[in-house]
Amino acid sequence: MAGLFGFAAFAWRPTIPEIATPPSLSFSAGVVSRGAMLSSAGYCATCHSVKGGQPFAGGYAMKSTFGTLYSTNITPDRETGIGAWSKEAFRRAVHEGIARDGSHLFPGFPYDHFTKVSDDDVDAIYAFLMTQPAVHAPARPNELLFPLGIRALQAGWKLLFFRSGRFEPSPDHDAKWNRGAYIAEALSHCSACHTPRNPLGAERSGPARYAGAAVDGWFAPALTAANPSPVPWIADELRAYLFEGLSRFHGTPSGPMSPAAHGLAALSADDREALVTYVASVGGDAARSQTAAAAVTKALQADATSTGRQIDPDARFYAAACASCHYNGSVGINASRPDLALNSAVHLADPANLIRVILFGIDASEGASGLVMPAFGSGFSDAEVARIAAYLRRTRTNEPPWPHLEKTVGEIRAQGKGEG
Repeated sequence: MAGLFGFAAFAWRPTIPEIATPPSLSFSAGVVSRGAMLSSAGYCATCHSVKGGQPFAGGYAMKSTFGTLYSTNITPDRETGIGAWSKEAFRRAVHEGIARDGSHLFPGFPYDHFTKVSDDDVDAIYAFLMTQPAVHAPARPNELLFPLGIRALQAGWKLLFFRSGRFEPSPDHDAKWNRGAYIAEALSHCSACHTPRNPLGAERSGPARYAGAAVDGWFAPALTAANPSPVPWIADELRAYLFEGLSRFHGTPSGPMSPAAHGLAALSADDREALVTYVASVGGDAARSQTAAAAVTKALQADATSTGRQIDPDARFYAAACASCHYNGSVGINASRPDLALNSAVHLADPANLIRVILFGIDASEGASGLVMPAFGSGFSDAEVARIAAYLRRTRTNEPPWPHLEKTVGEIRAQGKGEG
């Protein structure tokens, strides 16, 4: 009993009193504008909105092996949102994962990253949110395995895996790199998707950091040298992919990466360059940049082989279904005709990304403006989608075949496109 009381005392946090909702005009236009940019780069609307719903009103489903969490309302509604929250209450939630009433927030809210965000930036986000329209939207009950829904138990998770504290610049790097690290590690929480998690849902460390992870039915590729893409993610390609919506070697952001790229677009030019500098350093930019030319040559050769007269029935099927948009000839890679021999999705150990794009396509709003890939799910059977994926894996990579492809296609089709 003593241990139980001791844990209860450890887990307890005081309620922060309600305040009168601050009037919008109490915040300066400059602070609100900066808060809008920071909110965008932190993907607040992405996780706190649902398609067809009001921005920031919550309800977004986050599925995991522990069940489903639903995001909450962060509009200034007093009853169902944060309208009665003081700036101090909001800071505590962001930095420590503690709600105004003292309850522990679930780590689906990435406070393990947001704890690194500066007080000034948190205050700017607060100012922005408090100037948004108030929406009455009660929180949807979470659907978690018992006893994981008991919020007090999150104190134990924090004891094991959470370290509170603001971002500390590295003395070994310059200001630009450190600014990029702050954006990636604190505000935009990149490793939350790109790092695998342990059985208790915490990010792994060491060599597993940024090694790639499954997220929302997709696979977020490694940002390190472990990424199997033939063309490394050097600074130029990161810049094109993140901020132009299209890399000639890597394609366009889709799935959960699409709203991330749209959110990062709000960053200033200097912050964009800082982020590119940092992420490129994670992948070993300078050491890997020399391999691109050879990979492109090999891809163009594979392109040439797969068109023209074919005996291989799979090659004929691919040529009829895909080559009209993905063939580049021998003169170089056209960014609007992504070469699949270079695409990360074809080289990953998990076929989910490739299958999802074939089944559900890419909307014009996902990446570069006007770039569309049609969805083939309604026209192709599971066997036909698996046939294309297997053919690309066999002819465009040196990787082993994906097992049970047709079964995997059926499972992904049943999941649907999702909200990403």
